[in-house]
This record gives sequence, C-alpha cells and structure tokens, in this order.
Amino acid sequence: MSLETKDVRKAFGGVVALDGATVKFREGQVNALIGPNGSGKTTFFNCVTGMIRADSGQITYAGQDITRKAPHAIARAGVGRTFQLCRVFPRMSALDNVLAAVRPGGLLGGLRGARHRAEVDRARGWLTRLGIEHLIDVEARNMSWGQQKLLELAGVLMGEPATVLLDEPAGGVNPALLDRIGTLVRELNAEGRTFVIVEHNMDLVMSISDHIVVFDRGRPIAEGPPSLIRTDERVLGAYLGV
Repeated sequence: MSLETKDVRKAFGGVVALDGATVKFREGQVNALIGPNGSGKTTFFNCVTGMIRADSGQITYAGQDITRKAPHAIARAGVGRTFQLCRVFPRMSALDNVLAAVRPGGLLGGLRGARHRAEVDRARGWLTRLGIEHLIDVEARNMSWGQQKLLELAGVLMGEPATVLLDEPAGGVNPALLDRIGTLVRELNAEGRTFVIVEHNMDLVMSISDHIVVFDRGRPIAEGPPSLIRTDERVLGAYLGV
C-alpha cells in the first residue's frame, strides 16, 4: 500500500522539525529514511502514525487521507510501527505482550476476553519466527534490549500490517540479533510487506534497502537506490559537512 506525504510541516515552538516534507515510499519495497540527528525522521514517523498532528500538509495511505486520523485508525488501515524505545509491558510475559498488542481493549483487553487457540497459536508462531519462542513465559523486563525489540516487532506483526515502520531497529542490538532482524525484514518483504526503516546503521541500511530517502533539516534532499545515495554530494554534505 502506497504511503505518501505532501508538504508536511511541524514545528515545536520556534523549532521547525518538518519543513514541507513531500515523500512517496515505494510499495512492496524496503524503504529507508536516513539523515543526521535532528533532521526530522522520528517526527515524520510520529506524524504519519498519528502520534502527533502535523501543522499542515497531507498524509495519504492506500489512496486515503490519514492526516487527521487517530493512531488506532491508522493501524487498522494497515500501518504498523515500532519505536526507538521499546513499548512493551515489562511485567507481562512474551506471549501476553503479543496478545495484548492486538486486543481492541489494549492491555485489559489482552488479559480478558477469549484467548482462543487460533489466536494463541498465531502469537506463538510470531515468537517462533523471530527466534524468541524460548522466552514465551518470560516477563519482558527480564529480556535483553534486543529481545525486547524483537518482542515489540512480534506484537506489531500480530496485527498483520501491510506496511511496517521500524524506528531504529538496530539501536542497542548485538550483531547476532541485528542479522536476524535484517533477514526477517527481507523475508517479510518478499512475502508482500512494505517497510520504511529509520536507521543510523548504514551497513544495515545499504544491505537491505531497495530505496532510500535522505532527510536534512526537516525535508528530503535526496532519494534513490543505495548505489546512488552512497555517492550523492548532497548526502555527503549533510552527514559530513563537505
């Protein structure tokens, strides 16, 4: 499903975070959104997913205007999202975290209601696919940072989103888990999911991305395949000041 923005602007007081961001991410591909610290990447994700409201501009997904929609409505439309800082329930088991992630009533809905076999089996399946099935009964607070990131992603995938936004999936993750995340993204993309990834780890970005958008000062300055982005003078200038 196509995700597009047109002239999206967002300011916090006198600080302009997004300055007319017009972007079109490619459906069915692994897209990356990169840029220096403070370039507006996470603010962009927050606007797209309804966590904050853009001051102006338009955001569309699958041809529908989602600019003013609430986060739960955007999620139901098919957009899933992880965060820089994992959003998991620390005192709940891995299985309950994944089940709670898709319950209409949130946390309480995840703990009450009919936990029928098909739903539990599907949650177990995602934990297995992400390689953390051995932690199924472990509370999230007793997991490593990387394991919590995988748990958060399992909850997102439980909602079966067509488009997945990953906010710095490599942050604080050891190399083995990082390889697992990269492999999983490519596998899920091959199965039809679109990805948009905010990431500072350029090795990961260049190895798994089909299309890269580069932000600087709240707007895109370059886009294209990794082979072009590596040598783009505007990108080198943004990152290195050359």
